[in-house]
Amino acid sequence: MNEFLAPARFIDSDHPLVAAYARQHSRGADERERAVALYYAVRDGVRYNPFLDFSDERVFRASACLKSGEGFCIGKSALLAACARATGIAARVGFADVKNHLTTPRLAERMGSDLFIYHGFTELWLDGKWMKATPAFNLDLCRKFRVKPLEFDGRADSIFHPFDEDERRHMEYVRDRGSFADVPAPEIQRAFREFYPALYQLGRDAARETFA
Repeated sequence: MNEFLAPARFIDSDHPLVAAYARQHSRGADERERAVALYYAVRDGVRYNPFLDFSDERVFRASACLKSGEGFCIGKSALLAACARATGIAARVGFADVKNHLTTPRLAERMGSDLFIYHGFTELWLDGKWMKATPAFNLDLCRKFRVKPLEFDGRADSIFHPFDEDERRHMEYVRDRGSFADVPAPEIQRAFREFYPALYQLGRDAARETFA
């Protein structure tokens, strides 16, 4: 389990900001309670923002996500894993391809797909097993778009809901990409460029407008 407790390039649990944030929010009588507290600190304390420059490896790093106060699913998952490691809880990151059934036709057309590859989540070692925790969407965002917020109690996996608040089909997991001791950022960057060539050709500003 050593590799899931040690600092890594992107899960930089030894960064002073990460260590301080983990100490501040790691509250509870046991590991499970502390893991749950850290989950909500990252979910709601760091704003979800998918409009990032994925060619910049810093968006995949835990400390950079915390410093900026925002991140997308991978950065926030790395941050939760880093905070867990900083408090002695073994953690890693996992990835899956998900189909977003609420994607607008325009967005699907511009991206070339309604499939979002390498969606990131955290896996925490609690009570002798790996538990999935997805800290991506902060509570304010969920309320605004009527998406069910993901809760985590440390006893069951916390993954995307298949339906939203209005019972419309939402997220579908279609491929497991595996679990890693650190974020495989170069691999993910290559996959993004191969899978979303039209989006990358637009340039950063045009890509932001497409997502908006």
